[in-house]
Amino acid sequence: MHTDLSIASLILGASLLVKFVMLALLLASVASWTLVFRKRRELISAKRAAASFEDQFWAADDLTALFNRLANQRSAGDGTQRMFEAGFKEFARLRKKDGIPPDMVLEGSQRSMRIALSRELEALEANLPMLATVGSVSPYIGLFGTVWGIMNSFRGLSNTHQATLAMVAPGISEALIATAMGLFAAIPAVIFYNRFSSDIDRLASRYEIFLEEFSAILQRQVHV
Repeated sequence: MHTDLSIASLILGASLLVKFVMLALLLASVASWTLVFRKRRELISAKRAAASFEDQFWAADDLTALFNRLANQRSAGDGTQRMFEAGFKEFARLRKKDGIPPDMVLEGSQRSMRIALSRELEALEANLPMLATVGSVSPYIGLFGTVWGIMNSFRGLSNTHQATLAMVAPGISEALIATAMGLFAAIPAVIFYNRFSSDIDRLASRYEIFLEEFSAILQRQVHV
């Protein structure tokens, strides 16, 4: 008697719990891939925005004019632009007040930029823990489905007088599909989590460098 060992038939013939495990892993894989494509677009956009604004910043002769031009734009900007707007706005506000020492003006501006930087990094890191969770948990969920499927296969053998490989193979095969699906969900999630974490670290370093450079410019202006 020929036994159909195609993947489709093995999935359809799996026990209810193993099917539930496979469905959970499939949903986790779809969710992680959706997040991967969205996060990739976000990071590419952030890199381009940082490069574009830095070109505008270093080409500007008057930072006040640059700030006013950016304030009149409808787009909110991101990354270095938001840090610049937050820092320069606080810098201009404190300079208008009498009796505030230059060091406090600079400190207030830096504090505003630090807050803007923290918000940017928080937005870039949003949902990354989900990729880490899928990457770390999926193999164990798949292994659970495999163990359960193998248990059912051996439990079925207890009712037979003569066990053969043909009787065990379908149950073990369908159980191993759960492990394969767990790895299929986990491996890309781990790869892209590490990739995105590295990209965010590089962006954070770029933002920090801009913050220090802009602070140096404000320090020269505040003592004028």
